Amino acid sequence: MVSQRRLTAILAADVVGYSRLMGVDEAGTLAALKNLRADLIDKTIAENEGRIVKVTGDGVLAEFSSVVNAVACAVAIQRAIRQRNSGKAPDTCIEFRIGINLGDVIVEEDDIFGDGVNLAARLERIAQPGGIAISGSVRDHVGNRLDVTFEDRGEQNLKNIEKPVRVYDVLLVDSDFAGTTSKRKEDLPSIAVLPFNNMSGDPEQEYFSDGMTEDIITDLSKVSGLFVVARHTAFTYKNKPLKIQQLGQDLGVGHVLEGSVRKAGARVRVTGQLIDCKGGGHVWAERFDRDLTDIFAIQDEITHAIVEQLKVKLLPQEKKSIGKVPTDNLDAYNYYLKGRELFHRGSKSFYKAAREMFVKATELDPSYARAYAGIADCDTFLYLRTTEPISFEAILAMSEKALALDNGLAEAHASRGAALSAVKRYEEAEAEFEKAISLDPNSFEAHYFYARACVFQGKIEQATALFERAAASNPEDYASVCILVQFYNSLGRKQDAKEAARKGSKLAERQLILHPDDAKAAELGSGSLIEIGELIAPASGLPGRFRSSPTIR
Repeated sequence: MVSQRRLTAILAADVVGYSRLMGVDEAGTLAALKNLRADLIDKTIAENEGRIVKVTGDGVLAEFSSVVNAVACAVAIQRAIRQRNSGKAPDTCIEFRIGINLGDVIVEEDDIFGDGVNLAARLERIAQPGGIAISGSVRDHVGNRLDVTFEDRGEQNLKNIEKPVRVYDVLLVDSDFAGTTSKRKEDLPSIAVLPFNNMSGDPEQEYFSDGMTEDIITDLSKVSGLFVVARHTAFTYKNKPLKIQQLGQDLGVGHVLEGSVRKAGARVRVTGQLIDCKGGGHVWAERFDRDLTDIFAIQDEITHAIVEQLKVKLLPQEKKSIGKVPTDNLDAYNYYLKGRELFHRGSKSFYKAAREMFVKATELDPSYARAYAGIADCDTFLYLRTTEPISFEAILAMSEKALALDNGLAEAHASRGAALSAVKRYEEAEAEFEKAISLDPNSFEAHYFYARACVFQGKIEQATALFERAAASNPEDYASVCILVQFYNSLGRKQDAKEAARKGSKLAERQLILHPDDAKAAELGSGSLIEIGELIAPASGLPGRFRSSPTIR
């Protein structure tokens, strides 16, 4: 037998607390692990051009010719496992530690040996549960090629490794799924951006101050080293008396940004204050008196001021993304903001009105990517939730147009994923949903559409976790909560079903009170039943009807 040597990226993964899990439920643990490997791990390794070298009872060893692919694979696996674990009891969750090294290995038949493999195994042992530890050589080769950030743990003395090794943690800060103890928002600077007050003296200008708030949230959410409360959650505090310390505790954040906008003619005045939730003191405050055409520059300055005050390091791609001006046409921006305000009201009539605003924005600026994404968003909800004559081809075309102009729009990826799933192109759809979530971890639309796609494939547990994330991203959304009632019952989670039913009922009543004269009242009377009827998950595990294209109906 002739041995060969080659340089390769080695990924070692192992189940956290395997013996404990087996002691609690041996058959259940083995079945869950088998399903996890078949549905996720093996597939993800193959998709990233890796090769499984060996599988042990609770671990996997794989090699990759590309270091970037190895890290991308590990990130995809850990993020997907977080989603699966969301909502589960921590003592029943299957979590992995992953270690990755770039090193020289000895190849004999299909197996690999050597110090490179040993080091990967040692890195796996010191990784956080649900996390990824990599060697310095891996960090150097990856550079800024992936949308992740790294934490330098310094040189580590590892068992049976002769010299200290530089170790980095890959920080998975894209979401805040439950059921995992890896580093997340508690390890990051955190902030809630409250709706800026409209000081224009004209209630009709509310959309402008709300839109500016949303833009700042969007920009801050692009910073991987910062945890930002979702837009929908932050806006539940609009026009409410607040105690900053209590707000910080409720949302689990260290800082709050609040401010005001006064728009008069061609001028705008914007104030902003960054407040420490613990002490209640001002960390930063500024007032901007500018021409209205400087509105994007003001947003950029506020974002950079916050990042600087919280001592967060911006990655090169983050600087580029934040500094990008969406449009040079102020009137187009105005229509876009009106469209977003209408879209967030969430009913058939408002989706149609919002679409008209987005169309006007594109007519004024044919290169306005976010406006095209807005049209795709409206069409998607109209297609899935109403009987409007919208085709999935139209959604695909509009989302593709938005992405051709700006590939970094989470909402366009989510809408494209929804359209692809409607015609059963599930693998392509899931890739779009994963991209959307990586770009905007708080995206309600991405989690909601992704959940529906999972239901149609019979992946009820994953769908449940995604609907939970959608409900967390948008606390005012009654539909996700109502759907969860059915899913909790089908999964035997009776107490969760009761709590979701109570919450869904309160949300529906609240919407009827807020919109008594709107067509939404009629939708609320049957909306949750329509959703559950479309997405029913009976004990057989087979999904019910999923409103789709004419060829599938």
